[in-house]
Amino acid sequence: MAKMNAFYAQSGGVTAVINASACGVIETARKHKDKIGKVYAGRNGIIGALTEDLIDTSKESAKAIAALRHTPSGAFGSCRYKLKSLEQNKREYARLIEVFKAHNIGYFFYNGGGDSADTCWKVSQLSEAMDYPLQAIHVPKTVDNDLPITDCCPGFGSVAKYIAISTREASFDVASMCKTSTKVFVVEVMGRHAGWIAAAGGMAADNENNIPIVILFPEVEFNQDKFLANVKQKVEKFGYCTVVVSEGTHYPDGKFLAEAGTRDSFGHAQLGGAAPVVAGMIKDKLGYKYHWAVADYLQRAARHIASKTDVDQAYALGKAAVELALKGKNSVMPTIVRVSDKPYKWKLGVAELKDVANKEKMMPRNFITADGFGITTKCRAYLSGLIKGEDYPPYKDGMPCYVRLKNTAVAKKLKGVFKL
Repeated sequence: MAKMNAFYAQSGGVTAVINASACGVIETARKHKDKIGKVYAGRNGIIGALTEDLIDTSKESAKAIAALRHTPSGAFGSCRYKLKSLEQNKREYARLIEVFKAHNIGYFFYNGGGDSADTCWKVSQLSEAMDYPLQAIHVPKTVDNDLPITDCCPGFGSVAKYIAISTREASFDVASMCKTSTKVFVVEVMGRHAGWIAAAGGMAADNENNIPIVILFPEVEFNQDKFLANVKQKVEKFGYCTVVVSEGTHYPDGKFLAEAGTRDSFGHAQLGGAAPVVAGMIKDKLGYKYHWAVADYLQRAARHIASKTDVDQAYALGKAAVELALKGKNSVMPTIVRVSDKPYKWKLGVAELKDVANKEKMMPRNFITADGFGITTKCRAYLSGLIKGEDYPPYKDGMPCYVRLKNTAVAKKLKGVFKL
């Protein structure tokens, strides 16, 4: 059979290392030109496939592709666009196969989180039903770290490192001012249902840095009285306190502290800011002067202090995805398997997409202290290896150097315009 081309796309919220996975996919594919033709990327994720808006990565130099490893964000553009079920909208899935046929695409590499794993799985099912030869491989990515089976997700280690460092640095600041000024600093981090990122804030404190930190997890129902009592106790003992609140923190009835009453494109509740809500409680009930911040895009874009472990894993999983496809695998996802904590060691594994799609991995209860406001030794052991190591990008005139690809469009072969 004649060699076929590959399609790669980035999905959902981007990370500091998703381009490292793209680098792993493209560089590995280029080493197997006898089996894989060109690698086409979807402009703005899966939307690029639906609208036949493809990018020819073969037009990029080896140097430019290599630079993806140290460049944040999504080099080809990402999107928040969830394909419905096959039963609800077979039209879109059929369109994907139509575009793949037109461009001789036999490999589908989808780089994203849980919704992307679901899409990848459905595409593999449809290609089989339509008798079209397509190998669908999911490349894991999510700062939320909530994909099942894999020990961790590329993107998380760097966000965790950023939050741990920022929490420590901000805490030093508050400690220096608390006598006459700010006594509580509140920082809001990402994590709709899983508190992995919030947990990373706990790494700011250790045996050498006795920092008073209160963490609010999505896994622990919010109790205002207990929370305020904890904050008061810490301020009275240390003079100040730092609060790390997950955007997904919610009341016992399931309502988010920050729920704005609107929905995003995936149908999820739009969260409007937990930090100011928590800060307001502290001011109204305790009377402490406070400052609050929302890490937002900063936490997932901070390539300048990315975790080397995270960068290495992101690249390795992109590379592994291509190697799995070359071995004839389909509807699978390469994973990270933890070998040991001390020293931290890992290896690659593989999971079936049917076991990954639409499943979330929450923080284990034994990772959270009994009072619900901190992390345990077991959690520290888990997080420690993921934030280790530095992988600085090259700098020029004091600023990091990132690559901007040409993103040359592939000529369209299908007639008409596909409406989303």
